[in-house]
Amino acid sequence: MLKERNLTGIDQQSSQISPDKHIQISMRSTMAKPFKDQNYFELKRQCLEEGKLFEDPEFPACDASLFYNTPPQGRVEWKRPQELSEDPHLVVNGISSHDLHQGKLGNCWFVAACSCLALRQNLWQKVVPHVEEQDWVSDNPDQNVGIFHFCFWRFGEWIDVVIDDRLPTVDNELIYCHSNDRNEFWSALLEKAYAKMAGSYEALDGGNTAEAIVDFTGAVAESIDMIDGHYSHDIIERAKLFEDLLKVQRREGLISCYIMPLSSDEFEGQTEMGLVKGHAYSVTEILKMPLEEKCLPWQKTKKLFMIRLRNPWGKSEWNGPWSDSSEEWKKVSQAERKKLKLTIENDGEFWMSFEDWCKNFTDVDVCRIVNTSFFSIHKTWEKKMIRGEWKKNRDPLLNRAGGCLNNAATFFQNPQYVFDVKKSQDKVMICLQQKDKRIYKREGKGDNLVIGFEIFKVEANREYRMHKVTVQEKMATSMYIDNRMVFSKLCLKEGRYVLIPTTFRPDTEAEFILRLFTDVPSELRELTLHRPRGACLDILRGFVARVSQVKVHSVSRLRCQDPYIGANPYIVIKCENQKVRSPVQKSTLSAIFNTQAIFYQRNIASPIVVQVWHSGLLCDKFMGQVRISVSPNYPRSLQKFQLQDRGSREDYDMPGHITIKVVTSDDLVEF
Repeated sequence: MLKERNLTGIDQQSSQISPDKHIQISMRSTMAKPFKDQNYFELKRQCLEEGKLFEDPEFPACDASLFYNTPPQGRVEWKRPQELSEDPHLVVNGISSHDLHQGKLGNCWFVAACSCLALRQNLWQKVVPHVEEQDWVSDNPDQNVGIFHFCFWRFGEWIDVVIDDRLPTVDNELIYCHSNDRNEFWSALLEKAYAKMAGSYEALDGGNTAEAIVDFTGAVAESIDMIDGHYSHDIIERAKLFEDLLKVQRREGLISCYIMPLSSDEFEGQTEMGLVKGHAYSVTEILKMPLEEKCLPWQKTKKLFMIRLRNPWGKSEWNGPWSDSSEEWKKVSQAERKKLKLTIENDGEFWMSFEDWCKNFTDVDVCRIVNTSFFSIHKTWEKKMIRGEWKKNRDPLLNRAGGCLNNAATFFQNPQYVFDVKKSQDKVMICLQQKDKRIYKREGKGDNLVIGFEIFKVEANREYRMHKVTVQEKMATSMYIDNRMVFSKLCLKEGRYVLIPTTFRPDTEAEFILRLFTDVPSELRELTLHRPRGACLDILRGFVARVSQVKVHSVSRLRCQDPYIGANPYIVIKCENQKVRSPVQKSTLSAIFNTQAIFYQRNIASPIVVQVWHSGLLCDKFMGQVRISVSPNYPRSLQKFQLQDRGSREDYDMPGHITIKVVTSDDLVEF
């Protein structure tokens, strides 16, 4: 394939700006937190003043930085780029997905992520900042002090990782990630910075492409099981997936895929069509390709769903339909082939039909760059991020490590977060992320925890922690998996929801971050209190003595309020000085509401009043009510009531019925 490059507009001869000015510019534009408290600008200035090359004490050129268990083959020598090339540069003619070759480390997942990153100039410029300032100055070698820095999004914040430029080699060749151009070193140095975060190069052996992309971009990652989704044979679902991935690609998202081997013996084995099992591929293009098949002039040109992939090895391509030299390309015009930059070359990049792709690959990682900018033509999301912790405590009211829902006795002891969906229906994206444990591989503790979350629709006025499910509804369960991130994309109706992130096993301690994306602000916040706090005024107004939950399931056979629409009913639930109102149901005399409310009562004799109203154009109209005096002995099942009038006529029946469930307790932390 022809090498496609995202040109940076950097003139290699423009490095005449003084180093001090470079550093001042960079310091003003870098907001990342220094990793291990190493400030790139201060360290570089110090090296320039002392006239010495930088040697990183936090990641020295020694065996401990290379491995913790299995040493690389051959005699390793650490060499600087000036010792490997007469004219080294960070970037040569821009960054391209073709720049990368994997080397002798099993980190195809990382190299595939770098290939994806290279497709988006605005993204890699954040990871590889100030290319011109960092590059070698060929006509002023005294300014080259062997220090570089790269930025990564790690656990909710951008960090700046400083390295020296000593790279591991065997026989004067780089042994890990390297570029096609022998004098280009951005990929090798980026890999070293990433290895420093992980503790060693060997710690990068085996991983997840989506995790690396998130570290590069701060994206949210979604894993798609192609087998469970039936994409290989369900044409409708396949078309939906194509349109979704096309939208992700157009909005600068990044996609990778792989084939899950059935056994360890199949790992990195090839299929009959040349695809490598257990190996990460980066998706470099998705499009609808026009074909030349038109029977009649007025017929529309047929378009084929196509996808382009790259093997991080830089070789070993798909040899089925639409491979580089296949007969299928004769169906495509010469102009279209030129537009696609198709060349016959074993460079690791190849095209497939989307159908063949769905039939051959088992797993796909989709990293969405979520747009939160108001100045955009695309959909803008409201983002909320919260940091949390699973932490065990012997006191059940203080324990925050309850495990998954299988652990019924402790599940509700986990951290709990409440959020609101304010539209009648809204798309919600949720990403739960744990800390990367790769740095603990040296100690044999580098495995991710199995994590996930549950979502419940709760009372519209809930402000205190849940203790068990009574009237609430479980709306969603994420997958539980030992990935660093768990993602769900949901469509939720208007209302209040409680999200409970958990580890799979109880008594497991860890930190996490929770990101929630909605169309309108969700007011995501943690629920910390179990019940209303006592106050001095309670002496005068009375202490909270009872808690009641109300769920209005439905209304039926209401009186017609308008000859054209019937009625627009809504519910109002009241107790003491509190009330909850439901959304309006349009043009119906019978409706299902499932509206919930919870009340902490000071006067246990106060009834619960549930009213039905019609939403009119000029004013609302009362349609009936029920008054319920409850106690802990009140039936906890659904009850059907005849609507009644109010005030002096409250003993008179009104047309319609209402179905309600009420649960009451004098134990304020029962619900």
